Amino acid sequence: MNTTPPADGAVSASAAQPVAAAPAPATPSTPAPARARPFSIRPFDAPLGAEVLWLDLSQPVSEQDFARLHRAHLDHHVLVFRDQHITPAQQVAFTQRWGKLQRHVLHQFALPGHPEVLIVSNIVENGQPIGLGDAGVFWHSDLSYKDRPSLGSFLHAQELPAEGGDTLFANQHLAWAALPADLRAVVQGRRAEHSYLKQYEALRQRNPWRPPLSEAQVQQVPPVWQPIQRRHPETGVPALFVSEHFTTRIEGLPEDESQAVLNELFALQTQPRFIYRHRWAPHDMVFWDNRSLLHLAAGCPPDQRRRMHRTTIEGDIPA
Repeated sequence: MNTTPPADGAVSASAAQPVAAAPAPATPSTPAPARARPFSIRPFDAPLGAEVLWLDLSQPVSEQDFARLHRAHLDHHVLVFRDQHITPAQQVAFTQRWGKLQRHVLHQFALPGHPEVLIVSNIVENGQPIGLGDAGVFWHSDLSYKDRPSLGSFLHAQELPAEGGDTLFANQHLAWAALPADLRAVVQGRRAEHSYLKQYEALRQRNPWRPPLSEAQVQQVPPVWQPIQRRHPETGVPALFVSEHFTTRIEGLPEDESQAVLNELFALQTQPRFIYRHRWAPHDMVFWDNRSLLHLAAGCPPDQRRRMHRTTIEGDIPA
């Protein structure tokens, strides 16, 4: 189920089917001309998520339509824009309507000519990776290791594998609501440290293409302290804000107790009842709320090419 009332008169998605995946994209019996009909927002039968149909982001989006999308994003936490034939410049321009863009510390994987676009890809050309091939191996919220973590991220499918490549999303509003009383009492009002470096060397051992960080890059990602319970700045709904990828320790607890509590939180926050699994269709562009969710890349066979373009929006200081 979603954590805020749905817009557009839609019925809330049900959590009765855990780890639900989206249905096949709706296709009309007769293709409609561009702008011939208003777009629609169809919630998934899942703990989060909705698809946006009949909207062409290569065309201007009116203020009224943008307000509908904003409301839907708050209601459903993930929006799947179907069949988007847009350029990187158009993706950047649409992302900028949501806020200031953030650039990833691994600048070597930025799209040439578009430094705001991170290439997420396992493709190797001329002996060099063209993008970050192992992004999302661990559950995480994008840039939670920054003072101002990401509001949300857009991921646009450029080249998809024939099998695999799914992305999973876990609703952290539902995870916080499900915390047992004794565990909630331990973490209520506490902060946890987030560090980009936590899993970095482990990832490098698994993936020889992941580059070592320069000293300048390390200086860009000092550890930060974030509240374990985070209230969404627009809805006020609390969410659990830790992740196995970036959260290292809980403030004020001995090291062994801190790790034990974090292990409990990590196990609880990604239970199947909180998860929507996205199976990518060609030209999908997915927009998720990093203030509400964790996400995970399921991976694909190494011989299957995958390329995505990611843009990321700066958020607020968590409260």
